[in-house]
Amino acid sequence: MLERALTGSRRYWTWVLFLLAVISVGFYSYINQYSYGLGLTGMSRDVSWGLYIAQFTFLVGVAASAVMLVLPYYLHDFKKFGKMVILGEFLAIPSVIMSMLFIIVDLGQPLRIFNVIRYPSPQSIMFWDMLVLFGYLVLNILIGWTTLGAESKGTPTPAWLKPIIYLSIPWAVSIHTVTAFLYAGLPGRHLWLSAIMAARFLASAFAAGPAILILLCLLVRKISKFEPDPGVGAIQSLVKIVTYAMVANIFFYVLEFFTAFYSNIPEAMAPLKYLFVGLDGQTRLVPFMWTATILAFVGSGLLLFPSTRKNDKILPFALVAIIVANWIDKGMGLVIGGFIPNSFERVTEYVITYTEISVTLGVYAIGILLLTILYKIAISVREQ
Repeated sequence: MLERALTGSRRYWTWVLFLLAVISVGFYSYINQYSYGLGLTGMSRDVSWGLYIAQFTFLVGVAASAVMLVLPYYLHDFKKFGKMVILGEFLAIPSVIMSMLFIIVDLGQPLRIFNVIRYPSPQSIMFWDMLVLFGYLVLNILIGWTTLGAESKGTPTPAWLKPIIYLSIPWAVSIHTVTAFLYAGLPGRHLWLSAIMAARFLASAFAAGPAILILLCLLVRKISKFEPDPGVGAIQSLVKIVTYAMVANIFFYVLEFFTAFYSNIPEAMAPLKYLFVGLDGQTRLVPFMWTATILAFVGSGLLLFPSTRKNDKILPFALVAIIVANWIDKGMGLVIGGFIPNSFERVTEYVITYTEISVTLGVYAIGILLLTILYKIAISVREQ
């Protein structure tokens, strides 16, 4: 089926060449970073995770969100999602690959990642995170490619695939739960030391991930003859999942605020103060966090009411608001906020550099190129 990705219109090849150009610029920046070291980034002794790990955290959630289609369709026979499942699985594949790439570019010596394989340590959350991410990637490639291959040949899906599909459901939950444990297991970081960190991660994942998938479905509908939702209400059903997941995410965030400020524990309040009002005169993230807050409430409000939720012009705006709100909060807000203040109660702010932006865009371009190829194959099969 790969040959289907080698044919396309001029618009398709122009898009592919553009992505390759962005990848080239990002790779050049990464080579400079690899040669010089992480001193080219804005990271420091006090803020040792930055833009790269923020993208990793967000994209793991996007990958896990495929379960919001797989679970209803395969476990509860919800046939409305029949034409969208393959799009969800093919979204998960580049999302996991990008997550892994962001870990690699965050390492000063990327070859050291093989130490996790050479010297496995079950006591380490990093070991389990690598295991579940790689396993989830293999599962989605196997499930997506096998089901699409059977469809292209006009044959039933092999019976041996069903147990693997069922296995992928709890596995999808595990990849984001283990990622949350990476943060919640660090007692010195008060913003992350929360029993509901995994619940917050899953709620945000089930909001932002399906929101991206819906936008992709709307785009597929516009640029191809394939209709992901042929009048069965699949998109609106998925929009409801996004709505309730985002409401749950906001509720969990309110719980974090109540716990920190009602208990009046200075260490628990300090990171939240830095994010929303600033600390010691440092306010770099304040505008971003308030933007995320406004977008979260506006997006959720628009999706709660049927009149706006079913409006084709308002729906994309509401979904973009949900995505951006989660990208800011779960990315820069969560990661950077956890390092402030440092162990000496001082604020060291993090400033993104050109190198980080360039490398990040390059990694995203790789993921989008893979997504383009996978969707090109899937759409070609479905159109046929």
